Amino acid sequence: MSSVTGLMRLASRVICVIVLAWFVVFVVNQTSSASTRQQNEVTQGTVPAPGESSASAAKHDSTLHRTLDETADALTSPFAGVVSGSHSEWIIHIVKTLLALLVYGFGLAFLARFLRVRV
Repeated sequence: MSSVTGLMRLASRVICVIVLAWFVVFVVNQTSSASTRQQNEVTQGTVPAPGESSASAAKHDSTLHRTLDETADALTSPFAGVVSGSHSEWIIHIVKTLLALLVYGFGLAFLARFLRVRV
């Protein structure tokens, strides 16, 4: 049974690393494009529609980025209903990340400890 608990702890850590990397990539993309968006707003005098900034952020440059996004989306999809609606991208990403870390990080690790104690 110790191999199962070890596998659960490993899965918990790997999932947490994937979700955290996904959030860090999101933050880096948002902050790096913020200056350009702000300059465009100042020079043109217009504020882009909410969908415009997300459309440009949805463009993926590398296969690694695309794979990370798809994997994290699959891992956080159970929590999508919690933040559905007209929330900002930041709120959606923060809530999905925190819920994934809580469920996969704390939940799987707790279950592994529980199984180890029971056996």
